[in-house]
Amino acid sequence: MNLTPFAKPLFNGRVKKIERYATATEAIQRDVLKRLVGEAVSTEWGIKHNYSDITQYEQFAKQVGVQDYETLKGYIDRMRRGERDVLWKGGCKWFAKSSGTTNDKSKFIPVTPTGLQNVHYKGGFDVVATYVANNPDSRILSGRALILGGSHSPNYNLHNSLVGDLSAILIENCSPFVNMLRVPKKEIALLGDFEEKMDKIARSASVKNVTNLSGVPSWMMAVLKHLLDVTGKSSVDEVWPNLEVFFHGGVAFTPYRKQYHQLIRNSNMKYVETYNASEGFFGIQNDPLDPAMLLMIDYDTFYEFIPFEDIGSPSPRVLPLWEVEVGKNYAMLISTSCGLWRYMIGDTVRFTSKDPYKIVISGRTKHYINAFGEELIVENAEKGLEKACSETGAKVLDYTAAPVFMDANAQCRHQWLIEFAEPPTSVETFAQILDTTLQQINSDYEAKRYKNKTMQQLELVVAREHLFSDWLKSKGKLGGQHKVPRLSNSRQHIEELLEMNK
Repeated sequence: MNLTPFAKPLFNGRVKKIERYATATEAIQRDVLKRLVGEAVSTEWGIKHNYSDITQYEQFAKQVGVQDYETLKGYIDRMRRGERDVLWKGGCKWFAKSSGTTNDKSKFIPVTPTGLQNVHYKGGFDVVATYVANNPDSRILSGRALILGGSHSPNYNLHNSLVGDLSAILIENCSPFVNMLRVPKKEIALLGDFEEKMDKIARSASVKNVTNLSGVPSWMMAVLKHLLDVTGKSSVDEVWPNLEVFFHGGVAFTPYRKQYHQLIRNSNMKYVETYNASEGFFGIQNDPLDPAMLLMIDYDTFYEFIPFEDIGSPSPRVLPLWEVEVGKNYAMLISTSCGLWRYMIGDTVRFTSKDPYKIVISGRTKHYINAFGEELIVENAEKGLEKACSETGAKVLDYTAAPVFMDANAQCRHQWLIEFAEPPTSVETFAQILDTTLQQINSDYEAKRYKNKTMQQLELVVAREHLFSDWLKSKGKLGGQHKVPRLSNSRQHIEELLEMNK
């Protein structure tokens, strides 16, 4: 039975509200902040920061400093032990184990009941609503959604709280109606061993009518390849002829696009990017012709932004959404009903539009290379790789890069470690194209590469098959939402990988 026509009135009503984003941004965001502050007045945090006196954004910005995990950790630890009314009213049972880093140190992000409904689930509804609005003939609700999630982490649980990947928390708490429309079964979806989970997903979902996929591109690809091995089919649409869309996020889709076109040969297959993090649901690609994502501004999330050049400053400039500029990179701060206040989530974004506000994720505040003043960000890296792949026929599976500060010949450069799904016709040509493209799109990189004086041409090391997944597995981070750090000023990650690449 196709339930899509019955849901369309709900979807259409929501899309009309989203259309207000283009004309009422400041009013919507000020209302969000007023609601959040009002709800938190009687919390310990609200009392400490005199929330009862706050009526305008300007007061809020003056009374509450910029926060990171370290400054909130003491409050969060107490929430995990069962204390109530700390950062948000009431208690908090669930905490998302952050997977935005591969460091051994874990972060536990509160997921309050209010935040679960007014941030995370609201985002999931809007993804489908905007998709159906763009595709009136969609039959997305005629079958199942394959939602690839993480797992609970019982070793991190305390008596009064539970820990898991955000995706696992969403699956654990979703409504019975949503459970009717998704695969695999909960006990499979929440398995901790990714290889076991992948096999059980492929075998159980292969006999279902799957119409849509949701997950991180790298891990979903592993599942789909295993699906073909299990079924003996040559393409995914032979297994699921009604498959029509993949809602993806977590890592840039560019390196995987060609590989997905090989796995799913249906020319009508749609791909929609989402910005869904442990800290909240922030963006949806609402226009299939525009890769930028619409910033979702009427959830329980108030946004602020620090200009890229101010990141790390003891007194950074902080701008509300209505004061940002198109084309500039910013670190994003959020205040939410999960109890995160002026919290720097670690992502950098670039605005492509202000009517409505649309963004692309340009990198991480800690994932860039600026060893020699080159200011290389992830967005540059993805564009460079796309160009090199296009001209050499290569397909990139995973990569990381770090600086070589000075080798035996007193030379400095960037070192790239790349695992290819399909190798380039020439590794040397690939490296040269990548290096040239980075100079073309990043003037700082170009200046440092000028006549090889500061930096020499980048070095490309080809990774063995499964290197990155083996590395993640060695750290207990295989599957789920875990990601490889793309760029780093430190050589810690790349040295570990190089050692395993021998």
